Amino acid sequence: MRYAQLVMGPAGCGKSTYCSTIVRHAADERKTIDVVNLDPAAEYFDYQPLVDIRELIHLDDVMADGELKFGPNGGLVFCMEYLMENPDWLEEQLGDVDDDYVLFDCPGQIELYTHMTIMRQLVDLLQQRWNFRVCGVFLVDSQFMVDGSKFLSGTMAALSAMVNLELPHINILTKMDLLSKSARNQIDRYLQPDPHSLLGDVQTGSKWSEKYRHLTDAIGRLVEDYSLVRFYPLNIKDEENIADLLLMIDNMIQYGEEADVKTRDFEYEDGDGDDGGDES
Repeated sequence: MRYAQLVMGPAGCGKSTYCSTIVRHAADERKTIDVVNLDPAAEYFDYQPLVDIRELIHLDDVMADGELKFGPNGGLVFCMEYLMENPDWLEEQLGDVDDDYVLFDCPGQIELYTHMTIMRQLVDLLQQRWNFRVCGVFLVDSQFMVDGSKFLSGTMAALSAMVNLELPHINILTKMDLLSKSARNQIDRYLQPDPHSLLGDVQTGSKWSEKYRHLTDAIGRLVEDYSLVRFYPLNIKDEENIADLLLMIDNMIQYGEEADVKTRDFEYEDGDGDDGGDES
């Protein structure tokens, strides 16, 4: 069995930083976690990738093609579709080592996770053909979630990814170490959100807010009544926080479960179990 995290989220939410942090933390624990870069537009990251999609196809090359005439968004989708048309390349690059633990650092184009089928095809390959247990890790910038309307947007994006991919799923608020002091004092407000309180911020009295007030309230009740979304904080400067998150994800994909459950057969020499009882 092999194990994987599919690291997703909007552009700039800290996916590559998350991967670097997890790799470093694992190395400190004398464990090996590899990273696969699936972003054909990536320019810099701190980790050394096990596999790099840019060796197969690069966004700059696609955009420079005079026949394709793609912009950044269309070019990125084309690159991911090209990867799915060449799964043997990815399979060869990944190898076939049991107990592998791999982070897939995905592109920041949100529609890849929310309603397109490309990432679902990748998940099916990992699970059905390559023997991976996969967890979806959806990252959102914590500085993005302190506003009511932005909270609603981030929540719906996370829900869309969860429904589309049908994976064990965790939502993480990144960049907690960059929050201002006043924002940190309000942390409970968006870690365990009260939708009615947060969505109250959306009711600004504008014609738009008034027109869609009932829709906003319905979405808030849906999130609250079914406990669909919960966010967990990530402070990359807090090793205990990192360890807790990684343990949670490892439990979701059952990583290390076989190693944890071990039995030992004790062999006794003749007479060791007699305890010197009386003989009759």
